[in-house]
Amino acid sequence: MRSVALSPSSRQDSLDALGSTHLDVLVIGGGVVGAGAALDAATRGLSVGLVEARDFASGTSSRSSKLIHGGLRYLEMLDFRLVAEALAERSLLLEKLAPHLVKPVPFLYPLTHHVWERFYAGSGVLLYDSMARLSGRSRGVPHHRHLTRRGARRIMPALRKDALVGALQYYDGQVDDARHTMMIARTAAAYGAHVATRARVVDLLREGGRVVGARVADLETGKEIDVRARQVVNATGVWTDETQSFAGERGQFHVRASKGIHLVVPRDRIRGESGLILRTEKSVLFVIPWGRHWMIGTTDTDWSLSKDHPAASRSDIDYLLDHVNSVLVEPLTHDDVEGVFAGLRPLLAGESDATSKLSREHAVSTSTKGLVVIAGGKYTTYRVMAKDAVDAAVHAMSGELDRKVPPSCTEDVPLLGADGYEALWNQRHQLADGSGLSVGRIEHLLNRYGSLTLELLDLVQKYPDLGKPLGGADDYLRAEVVYGTTHEGARHLDDVIARRTRISFETFDRGTEVATEVAELMGKALGWSKAQRNREVEHYLKRVEAERESQTMPDDETADAARMGAADVVPVSVAKTDKAPLPEGLA
Repeated sequence: MRSVALSPSSRQDSLDALGSTHLDVLVIGGGVVGAGAALDAATRGLSVGLVEARDFASGTSSRSSKLIHGGLRYLEMLDFRLVAEALAERSLLLEKLAPHLVKPVPFLYPLTHHVWERFYAGSGVLLYDSMARLSGRSRGVPHHRHLTRRGARRIMPALRKDALVGALQYYDGQVDDARHTMMIARTAAAYGAHVATRARVVDLLREGGRVVGARVADLETGKEIDVRARQVVNATGVWTDETQSFAGERGQFHVRASKGIHLVVPRDRIRGESGLILRTEKSVLFVIPWGRHWMIGTTDTDWSLSKDHPAASRSDIDYLLDHVNSVLVEPLTHDDVEGVFAGLRPLLAGESDATSKLSREHAVSTSTKGLVVIAGGKYTTYRVMAKDAVDAAVHAMSGELDRKVPPSCTEDVPLLGADGYEALWNQRHQLADGSGLSVGRIEHLLNRYGSLTLELLDLVQKYPDLGKPLGGADDYLRAEVVYGTTHEGARHLDDVIARRTRISFETFDRGTEVATEVAELMGKALGWSKAQRNREVEHYLKRVEAERESQTMPDDETADAARMGAADVVPVSVAKTDKAPLPEGLA
């Protein structure tokens, strides 16, 4: 499969095609399910469009716990089907679909009671591992093991002696969710999907009682286009109800938003080599290794305020710190927190008032002719959700097409960067010698780009200055900013600092120190004027200021009001932005 760049010119090409082609399927929403649906439809031979109002994964799909897991706690709810399905998907992602992006991660589960808890929890973890093996695929991760208190504290010296009597260690998968989602969308484009971000659906087109497409506003130019399609797939997550309302009908189900926040702290603040999973009175708490950092999360509270920018409050942060400090030798303080991010889970409403009890299952609705609605579910099972949505669309089109549409094949379609990844990993020392970069830097690139790393190394060879690290965020090369702009669809500063990289929560300054440098690199590739560069930086600084202020507020209402103080960025010269040619060698 050829590598396709999501460049500024390809975005305009996609918009032109969307306005002039009668599609088989139009997917609304560039989160993991929407991107997955576009890939599923494209690989069945259907003509496909994918539109996203902001950036790939800019909502829920960049703000998860970054785990690819079966949902160990769902075993307690006796939801065996969901767990088995998720474990099968975990194995697929680890071993075939995205081995460059999805990696095994260990967890300790501290035991606080003798005998009965080890038997009870151990039986659950044994069942978890066994279900993974019985899924018809290899587990993709090591088997669990039992540990004494001494053995557990040897792995995690940060644990207090009185916090456990022993432990279980098991494995799940970990992913950079924003990169993974973007790579699914890019893979869909490689198979022919017309993909456009900053393209907001402002209405659905209807003829009689049938949806026949959507009116899409290009937020970079202000122009509107009508996109016609045999079937429209609404994959907008927590915005499902709003998108459904364009059809003039209530729909079969409703989506309720649950807020989950995560804290990021430096790796040296918690001594240990494994993640932790802790019980709370409401749910579970994860402490997750993340490169040179730890992620701590999550909360699970009802949210009815701004869905674009959910805010973490002081009480949210205190909740997580209090619970994790209950097991740590050296307690964490607010000063240890490098970053905070908040996301919204799209839950199928109606089962219970407690959001942790709302359904993590997904549902598909075709109650409105021409419109398929997919909602609920878990990040791990995005591929199954996408398949079910496209199955429903294909069934609805059965009388319109002059050919039989084949079944989903995405379980056999690796994402861009997966093919050749293992061979390049084995050659990483040679790649380091040939590029002048360190082995550690090559490993970093391979685990973010897979075999596409060669494209970045070509860029560095042609422009040696791009092989230098970013000032103030030296985990990332300057080339990654340029590549994110020319090949990965980044349009604004937020896209690079918050999603193509994770600088926004991996540094104490939240990315403010690197903003000017990133804007200069992006500006050269996008043809920004000096005014646009300044506006991008100003917007990003205001965003960080608003987020910091929201995190000092006592409750959701005041936190939301503070976060909404920073508006979304608007291009200064939108026509010029899309038409500016890329500098030679950056196309």
